[in-house]
Amino acid sequence: MEAGEQQMLASFAQKSGDSRGRKYPESRHAYRTEFQRDRARIIHSRAFRRLEYKTQVFLNGTGDHLRTRLTHSIEVASISRTIARALSLNEDLAEAIALGHDLGHSPFGHSGEEMLAECMREYGGFEHNRQSLRVVELLENAYPNFPGLNLTFEVREGLQKHQVVASSDDERERFVCPSLEAQIANLADEITYYSHDLDDAVDFQILDSGQLEENIVWKRSHDAVTRRYPELREPDLHQLIIREIIDVQVRDVIETSARLIAESGAKTADDVRRQPAPLVRYSEDLLEANGALRRFLYKNVYYHPRVAEVNLKACEMLRRVFEAYVRGPNLLGDAASKRIETEGLHRTICDYVAGMTDRYLMEEHARLTDEGGERGIE
Repeated sequence: MEAGEQQMLASFAQKSGDSRGRKYPESRHAYRTEFQRDRARIIHSRAFRRLEYKTQVFLNGTGDHLRTRLTHSIEVASISRTIARALSLNEDLAEAIALGHDLGHSPFGHSGEEMLAECMREYGGFEHNRQSLRVVELLENAYPNFPGLNLTFEVREGLQKHQVVASSDDERERFVCPSLEAQIANLADEITYYSHDLDDAVDFQILDSGQLEENIVWKRSHDAVTRRYPELREPDLHQLIIREIIDVQVRDVIETSARLIAESGAKTADDVRRQPAPLVRYSEDLLEANGALRRFLYKNVYYHPRVAEVNLKACEMLRRVFEAYVRGPNLLGDAASKRIETEGLHRTICDYVAGMTDRYLMEEHARLTDEGGERGIE
């Protein structure tokens, strides 16, 4: 398989056989490449399974068809593979990064992340991409010989969004960009949440046709679909519009990125890492349109009363649970308590709370409320 990658993939793709390896050396597997092993380790992790019960935008459990962090991650992986294949890049690496990118996300979506960041403001902060790295490097406990999942450098590099990454074999060389596969997973994440948050908002009936017509991304795809299917009506109409939006975005990224990669002259994966800016991008036209879509979603969806008010109540639960643990560290489980000495009290509590599902945090809030008193929630 490694020989096949050398033959089939582009010269600037990140090949499995050229991986910088793992922090803790392991023997190679007989039938799987290094990135295939990483993908399997992520899928089989406890943190990945918990994503099923973590909110994407709409509180988990409020609708049968609304996205969760798990379905979102699977959708990001699907789009990542499509783009990687079209550009002759390593699909396994792109997929592994996509599947792992939200492992560190807190309960209650972005509102929960903001609340946890506020709780940690004086103790190093909280950011879900950094937390995803903590999950795979420290918090997962699946192997007897090392902490975490011992993923390859390339997957961990891809999880470190928005950070300059040091090469593991030469700390003197610091790369500005990650691999193309990591760049793909990053943009596939955007494509997915732009389109599917829009889809869920329509399903949740907080957007009407008049509002949607104000947005250029929706309007372009709406017009394209209605030209092809003039008799189509809801709910089939909006589902096809969402598919059209995704297809337009993916096509644009493939075409734009192929041109930029060719113009860069990059010949190897490390040539890509030395570029001054990412090569996987939208066209200027779509970048501007997506900026308007992002603003539209914040104005009409993320801060909509039916979303914001529910999330506010949930985040208040998160804050009160966090503060209860600060007052009574013995309320933490045994495994978490053992890390207080090395990681500090607040970081240990942050790790514990970030790993909770929405459901478990609400149950813990109820338990601590019932306990009351000095150690519980006052």
